[in-house]
Amino acid sequence: MSESAQLPTTPSQHSGTAGSQPSQQPNYMQEFGFDRGQGLQFGIYSLGDHLPDPHDGSRVDAGQRIHEFIGYAQAAEDAGLDFFSLGESHQEFFASQAHAVILGAIAQATDTIRIGSSSTILSTSDPVRVFENFATIDLISGGRAELVAGRASRIGLFELLGYDLRDYEELYEEKLDLLLQINREKQVTWSGQFRTPLNDAEVLPRPTGQALRIWRAVGGAPASAVKAGLAGVPMVMAHLGGTTSVFKGTVDAYRRAAAHAGFDPATLPIATAGFFHAAETSQQALAGMYPHINEGMKRTNGQGMPKQHFAQSVHPASIANIGSPQQIIEKILHQHEVFGHQRYLAQIDFGGMPYAEVMKQIEIIGTEILPSVKKYTAEEAIR
Repeated sequence: MSESAQLPTTPSQHSGTAGSQPSQQPNYMQEFGFDRGQGLQFGIYSLGDHLPDPHDGSRVDAGQRIHEFIGYAQAAEDAGLDFFSLGESHQEFFASQAHAVILGAIAQATDTIRIGSSSTILSTSDPVRVFENFATIDLISGGRAELVAGRASRIGLFELLGYDLRDYEELYEEKLDLLLQINREKQVTWSGQFRTPLNDAEVLPRPTGQALRIWRAVGGAPASAVKAGLAGVPMVMAHLGGTTSVFKGTVDAYRRAAAHAGFDPATLPIATAGFFHAAETSQQALAGMYPHINEGMKRTNGQGMPKQHFAQSVHPASIANIGSPQQIIEKILHQHEVFGHQRYLAQIDFGGMPYAEVMKQIEIIGTEILPSVKKYTAEEAIR
């Protein structure tokens, strides 16, 4: 474990659960609707990018791109997937700046699939407004909304929205604490550094159930996972690549931190999220996705991905699920064996991927991959 991920010598005060003690910890497995008898949950997500197709430079307009997000969710529901989520970004080549508005439209356009953010940039948002938005989505969707709270991997929005990048860590931690307190307490009294105090404030509307389903986004480094564990908050671990064994360290750090703080790790869900692309052969899968990843990352992150590095994505030890359907099934089952996680999220539309190709990927997941993943990860099959 790195120095930054060392556990404190005394348990935290569990500010992430609004001052509650571990004995009062919610059973998030139940609250989030995870059923071991149903196996690993499978979802897809989009960052909301609005990039040109690297093969011909074509790009749909922003309105069509937003309707594509809605179409993804509808297709995922029809294919039997468990979850669809949409990210928030405030820079060029993205179209989901108002992701909560789009999720509201998705809530109206779907009936059963769970929906959420991936992620909501909490550092530059007011937790009161975030709660109001997602409680409203939850009511529209009949209790299907979830919220993934992130810090921002692209930092241009700090200047755009009037925040100081030097407060990057402090903004996120303070706002996540407040969001979690609002979620657990009907009347909130709170004070902090970056927002005016709340004095016995009632934040409305309230969601369908007892509370919103809120996750903490973790980029893969153990330090952030430790903070999620110490607060007893469910974790979504995102990754661009690398080996599954490397990320096991992050999962272990999360569970150790939770136990150290007095929480039962068995009650805390974990989700993983990363690149996915299926084709008849692994070579076809690499060729089908690499131009989109490389050119897309150049435009959104400032540098592409080395081709030799990306080629490792089809290796059985890689955490990226790229290859033939059977290869991907085997990798997901291996990852589930290593992590013991509850949900996997596939990113399938990045980098100007044509809408028809995204629909094809959803069909492959629903017909060839999902049945096997469910079959071999359901509790009855494990016994």
